[in-house]
Amino acid sequence: MQEFLVEITTTVPEGTSQDEVDRRRAAEAVRAGELSATGNLARLWRPVGELRSIGVWRAADEKELREKVLDTLPLRPWMTLTVTPLEPHPNDPGRATDGTE
Repeated sequence: MQEFLVEITTTVPEGTSQDEVDRRRAAEAVRAGELSATGNLARLWRPVGELRSIGVWRAADEKELREKVLDTLPLRPWMTLTVTPLEPHPNDPGRATDGTE
């Protein structure tokens, strides 16, 4: 699978009930766990003091990533995404241990 750096900013639409926000966030946590189990979600971080996420995601290609992975997230309608395809760097110290050689 190809790796992608994905930056996600989620903006809850004005007027959305707290119940709807809570329901979607709970469903998002479940879906993230499922995508982690399938290898599509490798890592996820939240920058300190910011309301965005940065993650390493995997899919066969960008089309699959967008359509079959990211578009399945319950919060997706409220998300703005920046997707950057990644390739291994020859000096990456993790290459020897992560099986990407």
